[in-house]
Amino acid sequence: MKVCVVGCGAVGSLFAASLAQLDDVEVWAYDLDEEHVAAIGESGLRLSGAAELVGRPRATSDAAELPPCDFGIVAVKSMHTAPAVGAVAHAFADGAVCSVQNGVGNEEAIAEHVERVIRGTTFPAGHVVGPGHVHWDVQGDTTIGPFEPRPASLVECERLADACTRAGLPTTALPDARGPQWRKVIFNAATNPIGALTRLSHGRVCERPDLRLLVSALADEGKAVAAAQGIELDSDPEELIDFAARKEVAYDHKASMLQDVEARRQTEIDYLNGGVVRFGREHGVATPLNQAVVALVKGLEASWAS
Repeated sequence: MKVCVVGCGAVGSLFAASLAQLDDVEVWAYDLDEEHVAAIGESGLRLSGAAELVGRPRATSDAAELPPCDFGIVAVKSMHTAPAVGAVAHAFADGAVCSVQNGVGNEEAIAEHVERVIRGTTFPAGHVVGPGHVHWDVQGDTTIGPFEPRPASLVECERLADACTRAGLPTTALPDARGPQWRKVIFNAATNPIGALTRLSHGRVCERPDLRLLVSALADEGKAVAAAQGIELDSDPEELIDFAARKEVAYDHKASMLQDVEARRQTEIDYLNGGVVRFGREHGVATPLNQAVVALVKGLEASWAS
């Protein structure tokens, strides 16, 4: 099996380095950060934290070097999905491509360039320490399934899930993966922007009663939007919010949006809270709190330019 991980930031590196441990999987890693790519080529891709290992994927920043692959795993920021997949689409002419990204709308962007798409949701998280080195902050499960408008087969999803599970990333393939995806969308939309705006880790947000009430109110809007689409959540996002706030889970973890804010990078707010607002508008569900959060985060981004 040949797998190409598109985007080797924190999450992409977890998949690339872990899958590269398997004897029956050839892993390619595509990333535009040439320093990161060079470090991987020279010394391998190191993971520390929740796992200590060095994977040796074949890393490149030149899309033309990619061979035909059975699977793609897209882990770039959501705003980069279309150009990234457009650049590497030739490698998946006969393959299936899976998103393990935050938010909603990524599968639609992938489907503009490839025939068979896999809907994916992943909970492992980390942060980039330096070129060729990622710290694995949070363990968790991954769920994948056919993307309904342009689906890969369930058999293909099961094959990819088996490889990821054997690599140490527990993954389940389901005929309908919308429930797990929206549970995470709601979780992220309720917690990530609050952490980004206050500069607090997940656990520190949740231990403040005033902020925890706001988190629940944002989650309630998201749950209403999911229900309006006929999506049955696999569990209550509130349970996940409280579980992740435990000291042994993700109490001190800085969510990706907070990492982006600290680095003054564009955030994924349009694909998290913006996605909740967009689908809410389509289905007649009011989302005033999510709209307010979008405005606040976009205002923060605008302040960097000024």
